[in-house]
Amino acid sequence: MGADREGGARRRRMRALVCAAWGVVLLAGCASMPDNGDLRDVESTPRQDTEVRVFAMPPRDNAPPSEIVQGFLEALTSDDPQYATARQYLTTTAARQWRPETSTTVLADGWDIEVDRATAHEDTGDYAFTLTGSKVARVDEQQSYAPLDGRYSQAVHLTRDRKSGQWRIDTPPQGVLMGRSDFQRNYMPVNKYYFASNTPGGVGRPATAVADPVYVRQRVDAMTQVVRSVLTGPTRWLDRVVRSSFPTGTALRKDVTGLAPDDQNRLTVPLNAKASGVGGERCWEMAAQVLYTVQNLTPTVETVALQRADGSTLCTLGADRARTVATRGPVKRPEYLYFLDDKRRLVRIPGASSGTTVEPVPGALGEGVQRLGSAAVAWDERSAAGVSNDRRELFVGPLEQGGALGTPVLRSNGKTEDDRLTPPSWDARGDLWVADRDPARPRLMVLEQGTGQPVGVAVPGLDGRIDAVRVAADGVRIALLVEHKDHTKSLLIGRIERDAKADGRSAVAVLELRSAAPDMEDVTAMSWAGDSRLVVAGREQGGVQTMRYVQVDGSTPDVPAPAALTGVRSIAASEDERLPLVAYSEADGLVRMSSVAQWQKVVKEGAEPVYPG
Repeated sequence: MGADREGGARRRRMRALVCAAWGVVLLAGCASMPDNGDLRDVESTPRQDTEVRVFAMPPRDNAPPSEIVQGFLEALTSDDPQYATARQYLTTTAARQWRPETSTTVLADGWDIEVDRATAHEDTGDYAFTLTGSKVARVDEQQSYAPLDGRYSQAVHLTRDRKSGQWRIDTPPQGVLMGRSDFQRNYMPVNKYYFASNTPGGVGRPATAVADPVYVRQRVDAMTQVVRSVLTGPTRWLDRVVRSSFPTGTALRKDVTGLAPDDQNRLTVPLNAKASGVGGERCWEMAAQVLYTVQNLTPTVETVALQRADGSTLCTLGADRARTVATRGPVKRPEYLYFLDDKRRLVRIPGASSGTTVEPVPGALGEGVQRLGSAAVAWDERSAAGVSNDRRELFVGPLEQGGALGTPVLRSNGKTEDDRLTPPSWDARGDLWVADRDPARPRLMVLEQGTGQPVGVAVPGLDGRIDAVRVAADGVRIALLVEHKDHTKSLLIGRIERDAKADGRSAVAVLELRSAAPDMEDVTAMSWAGDSRLVVAGREQGGVQTMRYVQVDGSTPDVPAPAALTGVRSIAASEDERLPLVAYSEADGLVRMSSVAQWQKVVKEGAEPVYPG
């Protein structure tokens, strides 16, 4: 079977020709139509402002097969809500059966079109192409993003309609297909929220909100899209460890076509009959799920009102009350930033201030009784854990005057420092996590309340040794820095699952590891920096040293990267995004990101900075 390439320069020439022929163009990759001003050419559909709207044009009469395929692909990148124009390029049967919502495949540089000479015969009414490209990611029917690699190849077949004589596609590609720049223009990441299964909530006990990131089309009523997504339920990866307070089958009322906050920043959400009998406390949790979700999209929303199917009010929840119903991120704002001074003591400075006055923490860890190599402070800032300077022993002690250190709660038998304990991390339950890098027995462990017997944590699919551990504030996700045989390190996110045993203890596992920084060749430091975001330092593909933000699903958020910093060894960020980013640099010591996005020195002799967690 022979094949000729229809991509590259030829494809760009065809785009230009189509643009010139159709005049007022709305094809992505040809030109864009702003709300005002003149048309302007766009090279390879670069990132555009949200005000720019892109619409598709229907097929012109007697268009050849190549133009039909190209027009269909361009229509997929438009702001057409139901892809009605794209369906005009398909046969009647194909238009009815095609399901664009099943997936969106993202290609690095868009697609190339190759003619299939074995079936490309215009005189017989039969024509075929093969679409190819380099895969970057896929967004599935749950709107969940997953990085991909490898080659994309998909056949597209056309037939000539016997009555009209027009070419139409009868075998379209599965779902939606677009290049990376078009994806960035069309889609936006949004966190929707559910509750950790092991924190049921209730009177006096707020539930723990867990972010579930999805991608929605940003100029196709994103508010309504994301509320529908919340009602549908969590994505598969998170489903086993979270719960939704919405009754199964809850959806928007059938007559709802769109949702928008009113001039009082109040969002009213009409629900179907499935939710009509819900009681007050559960309804508040439902409203909190919606409020946290839409605030992630539109921060000005202050109140959510849920309605019954008959239009009566089910419940109303404001932002202030929501914090008593469910916590998002840290239970409380961290009071201090902690680090090790030149005497390897645990010290602290106020977290939210710009001051540099350092004080030892109260208790043995701040008195220098034991020289430390790393430390972690519990979320309530009442206790801390420290790994000895030789990384052999783990200690836990209270942060109070006169607090004793006691004997080690864990020892490693590794022969060298690099083969011993990692820095520890606390979860929201008050349990302490640490990994032992001993080649004879590498393992991840959790100590209940920081003092219990170490429990081995199963990590199926782990390829390498754990070099760093960071548990999210929600307690159900964990970030692992894993060193591989070639000594490079990758950032993996896992889901924490607990099953109760007969003796009352829990069997703990970290499951379904996935890469959070697939574009980085080597990650040297990381920290949680938001509900579903981390900050990482390391080397990108090609050897460039960098520091940037990444999402837990492996996508890259559209936020500025931190300013360049040489020789970063460790990073401290908080899931309370109001607190500054802090790093330890071999060249500059302990530095803090100021409000003007510049690094400022805190102390020269300071290392291993951490916020609570």
